[in-house]
Amino acid sequence: MEQALLFEVDESVGPTTERVPRMDLAGELRDTILPLCRLAPGDVWEDPMGAHRVGVLDATAAGDVGRIMGGEKAALVVNDPPYNIIVGNKSSGGLFKVKLQNYLEFSRRWIENAVDNLGDDASLYVWIGADHEGGFQPLADIIILMRDFPELRSRNIITMRNQRGYGTQKNWMWVRQELLYYMKGSPLFNVDAEYTDIPKILKGYYKKVGGKKTENLERGRSPFIRAGNVWVDVQQVFYRMEENVPGCYAQKPLKAIERIIAASSRPGDIVADFFAHSGTTLIAGERLGRRIVTFDNDPIFAEITIRRLEQYRKTGKTGWQWQSPFPEVD
Repeated sequence: MEQALLFEVDESVGPTTERVPRMDLAGELRDTILPLCRLAPGDVWEDPMGAHRVGVLDATAAGDVGRIMGGEKAALVVNDPPYNIIVGNKSSGGLFKVKLQNYLEFSRRWIENAVDNLGDDASLYVWIGADHEGGFQPLADIIILMRDFPELRSRNIITMRNQRGYGTQKNWMWVRQELLYYMKGSPLFNVDAEYTDIPKILKGYYKKVGGKKTENLERGRSPFIRAGNVWVDVQQVFYRMEENVPGCYAQKPLKAIERIIAASSRPGDIVADFFAHSGTTLIAGERLGRRIVTFDNDPIFAEITIRRLEQYRKTGKTGWQWQSPFPEVD
């Protein structure tokens, strides 16, 4: 079952195409936007409302991570690092790729920093990809690398189904993304956060409860199904959805991040994201009452993250659809 698309489109504003290209590849446009960014490398923005922090920092530098954490520990770290996979086609370009050993060294360093800044009872979620033309790296390699951290206990591999996949005529269409789930200590897991908006429709599994024969729909805690470790109810972000942030390639859905935060943290907890990108974790934390500590090594993505929060607080909108986050240069 696929969830219906829930978004409003104002067709009177002109062509509904993204107003800016991928900001990591934008060339001259980046040179125009950089002076508009309020943070330079090494800077940290303190939320005037006291809830969040955003920085332009290096996830592999222990000093950078420690400084923005300010001596506090996270109840949850949810990271979406570069996948080291080339995807796309002649019209869309591709993601950057380095030698596998270099990528694993980069990964080891940010994972060490994540573990060091987790609380005694905390959770770590890692989005990661798999290159089917390269032995499914780096997914398999990251799973093996994580075994070097005895503080962490593996809990699950979650598959999120993108409702629009990369089309192919010579393979099964690629419509999945993987999410690794680890625990440190014995953190909270709020099972109620797992319920989707997909109704239960199949009866079965009868047993007697208190002398009465019941079926599974009667015994359930909710009329809706739980997400499990295969998420089929999350819409891939694209330019007609309000939460879309033009210029941010491979943006994660707000619904997915909110599900993680609701399941693995409490209101008021610190949630950290070392790869801010489009700022989705910050918006999810703002909506769910968490304190978000997030950063990116690119000042433009840090600026987008701050602007997205400011726009949400001002208008209630979670993104820009196809409009530009930088109207000054639209």
